[in-house]
Amino acid sequence: MSNVEVDPATRRCAAVDHNDSAPQVDVLSARDVPLGGPRAMTVRRTLPQRARTLIGAWCFVDHYGPDDVADTGGMDVAPHPHTGLQTVSWLFSGEIEHRDSLGSHAFVRPGELNLMTGGYGISHSEGSTVSTTILHGVQLWVALPEEHRHTGRDFRHYVPNPVRMGGAEIRVFLGSLAGGTSPVRTFTPLLGAELVLDPRSTTTLPVDAGFEHGLLVDQGEVRMTGTLLRPAELGYLGAGNDTLMLTNETDAPARAVLLGGTPFEEPIVMWWNFIGRTHDDIVEARQAWENASDRFGSVDGYDGDRLPAPALPNATIAPRKNPARH
Repeated sequence: MSNVEVDPATRRCAAVDHNDSAPQVDVLSARDVPLGGPRAMTVRRTLPQRARTLIGAWCFVDHYGPDDVADTGGMDVAPHPHTGLQTVSWLFSGEIEHRDSLGSHAFVRPGELNLMTGGYGISHSEGSTVSTTILHGVQLWVALPEEHRHTGRDFRHYVPNPVRMGGAEIRVFLGSLAGGTSPVRTFTPLLGAELVLDPRSTTTLPVDAGFEHGLLVDQGEVRMTGTLLRPAELGYLGAGNDTLMLTNETDAPARAVLLGGTPFEEPIVMWWNFIGRTHDDIVEARQAWENASDRFGSVDGYDGDRLPAPALPNATIAPRKNPARH
């Protein structure tokens, strides 16, 4: 997915419903961002924000749908570039066709992971298929660490089997949780899983105490270690906790996506679809895309023009990292 938002707005982290014994959970609210086009599909974005840039190496969280494609036209993102990151596509309903400059031609379907590694440079297109009526899912990005940010292009597809723990059905698409483990490679320790919580159930998950975690609620209301999260809110819990207690507060199943990872300490420069370390990294990547260099290759099979890069800001793009936690 292409990021048309080059200057994310400030949003306040709010901690709510705390008691003295519960770990602190910060609540990140979403903002609506149009993807562009005459009938723009709108996504709800919770990362990045000025209040928080990353959770582990997760640096970009878009949540969309349920979207009636008859009204919005669905998703149609022309070929566009990426550097310094991995893209993670996960659907709840609908189907997306993926093509990239590695030569991959694949489909994103509910419960199936598509992970693309940009590294030094890749380009791809994404579009909902003609059979899709309702499009609903998440698009996530992972920042690559310095030692791997120029790695080669790659694409992986994986279908996780569901596992049960307490009142939760869990599909682990990256990392390990509750006995489920994904074989898909990441370049920093990560966790990504879809959770479906039984009505009025409480589940305590054993988690890696070295990880920080984010819980994005898709449907229902979920209490995360004492803090209530509503649909489209992202709860953040810092490292140092070896369990995560989740309670579905509703009479219907609740669904959420759990993200985690070791704190990513490297400052990053994130602009449009590029992640680098300096302003010059971004300038060079943009120039390579505009000059149609071999750095990004070409996408075969997409009927239409590729996306042009937006204009660079007049100021130097400064590196960003998470604020110190007190």
